[in-house]
Amino acid sequence: MELSPDLMPLWTVVHARLSGGLAVSRVKVGPLDLGQRTALADLLGSARLPGEHVEISLAKLDEVLLDRIGQDSRAVVSRLVGPIGDRAAERREAAARRAELWDWLGGHPVVTAQPALGDWVAGIRRAGLVEQSIPRTKEELAKVLRVLSELPAAGQPLPKFADEVLGDTHALDEGKRCANLVLKALVAIYDVPPPADAPERRALWERAGIADDQLSSTVLAAGLRTRGGVVSDVLELWADAGLAAALTLQQLRATTALTSAPPEVWVFENPSVLAVALDRFGERCPPLVCTSGWPSSAGILLLNQLSAAGSALYYHGDFDGEGLRIAANVVARTGAVPWRMSSDDYLTAVADGPSVGRVTSVPWDSQLAGHLTEAGRTVPEERLARALLDEIVQRTGS
Repeated sequence: MELSPDLMPLWTVVHARLSGGLAVSRVKVGPLDLGQRTALADLLGSARLPGEHVEISLAKLDEVLLDRIGQDSRAVVSRLVGPIGDRAAERREAAARRAELWDWLGGHPVVTAQPALGDWVAGIRRAGLVEQSIPRTKEELAKVLRVLSELPAAGQPLPKFADEVLGDTHALDEGKRCANLVLKALVAIYDVPPPADAPERRALWERAGIADDQLSSTVLAAGLRTRGGVVSDVLELWADAGLAAALTLQQLRATTALTSAPPEVWVFENPSVLAVALDRFGERCPPLVCTSGWPSSAGILLLNQLSAAGSALYYHGDFDGEGLRIAANVVARTGAVPWRMSSDDYLTAVADGPSVGRVTSVPWDSQLAGHLTEAGRTVPEERLARALLDEIVQRTGS
């Protein structure tokens, strides 16, 4: 028995319902014209024409089809319309692949190293997939994470930095998706308002070490004696004089590699700690570096040069919201070890002081952020300077 072409609306509806992946007992079809209604009445053996809209039992339809052509509705629509899918299973699979993508992003080392990026990850999830594509989204995010892993940069112009990291001088141009996502991440890391215009965006890039100026980016050091390049000569001169050295990015970039460095270097957030150390030790000052808040390109470069030369880096900073974010940034970018930055250290030192501000978690102590939030008080690094220097003396025998 040949099935009438006028029955195609019925087969289309049945195919769509069966492809939904759910149990189907009845289907509704319509509106039907006179020819389609006549063909449906003939199929079902009905003496009366159905209305423009009709509801049909799938069991009844299968019974009729099996009796007349020896095939059920599933076989008929597969032949006439196409293979039957399973949209419910496809939706479940898509949801699982999206969950896998977001788990990958949230667990990426760049994100876990700086928990301040948690809000950034949440914002990306809310925004959804790029072009509704999971592979496309992962490809874009992988580029963003590569960029973040290299920030703060060493003072390069943005096109040069983009070429070195992504192989495309225009990859971080104004308005590019990658550039926008990186800037949103920097907003989360630095806890600053989103840039409202081009000058503010440039300022945010500069804060992350993207700039042409190699002279304004500096880092302080004291008691630091190294070998290799002109920087080592400068450092030894000032260390012997018991004075701090201010090194520019230009000077550090002129030193391709240090051939030797102290086994341990102590890194502080605040210049006042270096001042206390120099007053106390003079020319015997242990090797110290100061980031002066958020590390500059010069600071990151010096710390990485020291690490490459074999120095173990120990970092300490303020116990407040921004201090923890700075510490996480330094640890993530240089491999420094958090030193005297645990919950116990904070709780031992906390007293009346300024508010801690917005606090984010840190990877080395899961309870520290909670303690800061609960106590609500800052422990400035300067308050601990004497105890920190005493421990350096004990550990180094200075």
